[in-house]
Formats: sequence, C-alpha cells, structure tokens
Amino acid sequence: MSTTTNNTQPSLLSQLLQVPVIVAALGYLVDMYDLFLFSVVRVPSLKALNVADDQLLNEGINLLNYQMAGMLIGGVLWGVIADKRGRLSVLFGSIIMYSLANIGNGFVTSLDQYAILRFIAGVGLAGELGAGITLVTEVLPKEIRGYGTTLVATLGVLGAILAYFVADLFAWRISYFVGGGMGLLLLVLRFNVFESGMFKHAKERSVDRGNIFMILTNGKRLGKYLMAILVGLPIWFVVGILITFSPEFGAAKGIEGINAGKAVMLAFSGQVGGDIVSGLLSQYMRSRKKVIRLFIVLSLAMVIGYLLIPMQDLFSFYLLCTLLGFCNGYWTLFITIAAELFGTNLRATVATTVPNFVRGATIPLAALFVRFRPDLGVVQSGLVIGVATSVVALLALYFLEETFTKDMDFVEKE
Repeated sequence: MSTTTNNTQPSLLSQLLQVPVIVAALGYLVDMYDLFLFSVVRVPSLKALNVADDQLLNEGINLLNYQMAGMLIGGVLWGVIADKRGRLSVLFGSIIMYSLANIGNGFVTSLDQYAILRFIAGVGLAGELGAGITLVTEVLPKEIRGYGTTLVATLGVLGAILAYFVADLFAWRISYFVGGGMGLLLLVLRFNVFESGMFKHAKERSVDRGNIFMILTNGKRLGKYLMAILVGLPIWFVVGILITFSPEFGAAKGIEGINAGKAVMLAFSGQVGGDIVSGLLSQYMRSRKKVIRLFIVLSLAMVIGYLLIPMQDLFSFYLLCTLLGFCNGYWTLFITIAAELFGTNLRATVATTVPNFVRGATIPLAALFVRFRPDLGVVQSGLVIGVATSVVALLALYFLEETFTKDMDFVEKE
C-alpha cells in the first residue's frame, strides 16, 4: 500500500514545471530583456538621435528616470489590479502594454518620443515580476516555492543576457522590435494559465483586496513594507548606477573602451549563478534572511573592490562586473520574502510595488550621484552611496521576520 502511495506522489520536477510557473518564468525573461535593453543600447540609440558625446550620461539618466517613474506608477497600478481582479489580468495587461511600447521605441525620432515610450514601457514592465512571483508562491507547496521563484528569476536574468547578444547582432531599433515581438508571442501561451486557488478563496470570502491604504494606515504593515523595500536598495544601486554607467566609472579609473552592453551582459550572467546559489542555499538553510544577509555583505565587498581596486585592463574590470552581478543574486529571495510577509488580499500589491519602488530608487540614487560627482568625483560618489545603501539594507533586514516556513493561505484584516 505504501509503495502505491509513493508512486502517486508528484515529483519535485513535475510540480515545478506547471504551466503557471513556466509562463511566469518566460514572462520575466521577456520583461528583463525589455527592461535592460535600454542600458545596452543607450549609447548607440542616443548617438543616432544626435545627442552630443558630453551629453550621453545626462540624457541617459534622464531617459532612465522616465522609465523608472513609469515603473513606480505601474507598480501600484498593476499590484492593485492583481489583488482586485486576479493575477492573470496583470499577466495579460502588462505584457501587451510593454510589448507595444517597446516596438514603438524602435520608431522614435526624437528624445521626447523616446522619453514618453520609455515611460509607457516602464508602466507595463512594472506588473510582470510581481504578478508572476505571487502566482508561483501561491500555486506551489511552501516546501518548494523557493525552487519555483529561483526558476523564474534564473530564466528572467537570461533575458538581460539575451538583450546584449541581440543588440550585438542587430541595430538598436531591431533589438526593440525583437523584444516587443517576443512579448506578443508569449501572450498566446498565457491563455493556458489558471488562476491562483488562494486568490479565488480570498475572493469568495469577500475581503477587502488590493487596498493599499490598509498598508499605509497600519503602522505594523507599513513598517514591514518599508523594510522590505530598503532590503533591495543595493541591488539597484549596482545595476542602475555602477553597471549602467560602467564606461564612466572605467574612464575615471583610466580604463578606456568599456562597453556598457557587455558590462550588463556579464553582470547578469553572474546574477544567474547568484540566483541559483542563493535559492538553493535558502532551501538548504531553511532561511531567507540568512542568505540575503550574506549576499548583501558580499555585494558591499564587491562594490568597494569595483571602485577602489586599481585596474588597468578590461578583463579585470569585466570580472568585477560579473562578481557584482553574482552578489545581486538575492533579488528573487528579496521579492519572495516581500510576498510571503503579507496576506493573499494584499500579496500582489506588495510583490508588485516593492520591487518597482526599489527600481524607482534609481531616480534619487542617480540624483545623489550627479549631485556628489562635481565635489567628490565619480568613484568617491559611488562609494559613499554604495556603502550607505548596504548599511540601510542590513538594518532593514534585521527587523523583518523569517518567512521560509510561513503558510501563505491567510488574509490581512482591517
């Protein structure tokens, strides 16, 4: 009798390879491709729009800010929709918006058009990861949901790597067309995805869903929410400042010829390894917090090395970009812990807004970088901001609860 029972148990692989998990993973791949394509094609696209060399950094930061502002707004919009109308509504709506916007990016002829379309693309991109992670954490058993989110993150990061190779093979306009086309193709697969059972259960109970004021007006929930955001700051300091503007950091250290697209590709190649290692280590240690703490400390060490270690050759510089990416590999755990902290009726709102507020933190971080640069220089400005974000993240993590074994089938009450 026991043999029959064991044979009927679904395997780990069969549980992980459910349609919602695979579609969420592929969606994040397209999301990351579109999100980081701008970092890869920043210089050639701006030069094609007749931006002077001495304005490439400033105009690049400006367009990045438009994209991140869109993600801030989109994070709230899609998060509320996911909790009110369901996770699938966001998986459909967001991919349509950012796919069409990225196709539009391939037709721009002015900086104003570029800025508007990066903003629209940012709004669309904001919904993909949070809705996907929420769906995965709700359809998988708690014992293996860490594996599921690791799978989503790993495929997603491969999208950023794919952006580099596509941009290397094709002109920057074609690269945008490819990203939009991939999104529209993936849309077809999403018709086979089923809704989260936990969401249906919460809907049947008629609880208040997607009400962000339940977070903002409750001190305990607001504290958890803010701490979750602060934990992710080092990741986007590295991506949004150190890697995106790697040519400027390299030039400040006397290294010429750095390709921003290659730096992005190598950083995300490293992050693939980091995502896998952090996910497996979290399962082994049965802890999210311990692994996140380890990776934040490693990230700080790599930031200091990136900025202060004397380098004269491209190989050493690119190696540090790869190591920085590896230490960014707690991105998935950070979003997973945010989703696990809150009940089903607010989970998608949190899981969608938290990573987008972290992404949006690129705006004030970039502003600080620009403000400090005239007085401190490129390297010292980066060092001050990098150390500050890591210290803040470690303090925030200290105050968060461990969520590894937390039951996800609960709701937040007013």
